[in-house]
Amino acid sequence: MSATRILIVDDEPSIVEIVTLYLRRAGYAVESVDNGEAALAMMEASAYTLIILDLMLPGLDGLEIMRRFRASHDTPIIMLTSRGTETDRIIGLELGADDYVVKPFSPQELVSRVRAVLRRTQAAAPDQTSQEALRFDSLTIDPVTRLVTAGDKEIMLTAKEFDLLWMLASHPRQVFNRDQLLDRVWGETEYLDPSTVTVHVRRLREKIETDPSDPRHIHTVWGVGYKFEA
Repeated sequence: MSATRILIVDDEPSIVEIVTLYLRRAGYAVESVDNGEAALAMMEASAYTLIILDLMLPGLDGLEIMRRFRASHDTPIIMLTSRGTETDRIIGLELGADDYVVKPFSPQELVSRVRAVLRRTQAAAPDQTSQEALRFDSLTIDPVTRLVTAGDKEIMLTAKEFDLLWMLASHPRQVFNRDQLLDRVWGETEYLDPSTVTVHVRRLREKIETDPSDPRHIHTVWGVGYKFEA
C-alpha cells in the first residue's frame, strides 16, 4: 500500500467516489469521512500525508475544522468547496490551507494539485542544519530545533511559517518579492496562489510581533515585497 495516506472530508458521495477512484489510480491510499466531528477526530488520531477538506459540512464546517487542527498540526490541506470568491480563498489561506479548489472541478486537475502540494511540502527546506541560532533582542530563531522564542515564550509556527521567517531573518534588510519567496520557501509554484506569501507574512506578524499593525521586524516594502529588520 502507498505510504502516502490521503483523507477526503466531504459529504457528497458522488464526489468522494470519483476523487477516491482517481487518487487510488494515482497510487495513493485513500480514506474518507462525511461529517465535521468525525473528520477532526480522524485527523487528530491518524498520520495523514494530506487532507482534502470540503468547506460545507454537517456539524463542524471546514473552516472551523482547519482552525482547530492548525493549532497543533501542519499536515497539508487542500480545501474543496463550491465557494469561489476571493474572500473565501483568503480566509482559507489565512487559516492554513495549502491550496483551494472550487467545485465543479476536473478530478485529474485535483490529482495534479495533490501532487503539486506534496512536492512543495515534502521538498527539502533551505539548508538550516549547519546554521547557528539567530538572535534579535528578545527574538530567537533556532534552525536546528526549529524553535522560535520571544523572551521566555515559545512561539508555535507551522513548517512553512518557520521556513519563511528563517529566509527573511537570515538575510536582514534584503528585500524579497513574492515570487522570490515562493520559489525559495515553497519551491513548486505551479498551482500556488501568490497571496499565500501575504497570508503567511500576516500570520507571522500576529505571532512574533508585539504590535502586528506596526511591526518591528517584518516590514512591507510597498510595491516590491518584504524584508526583515534586525
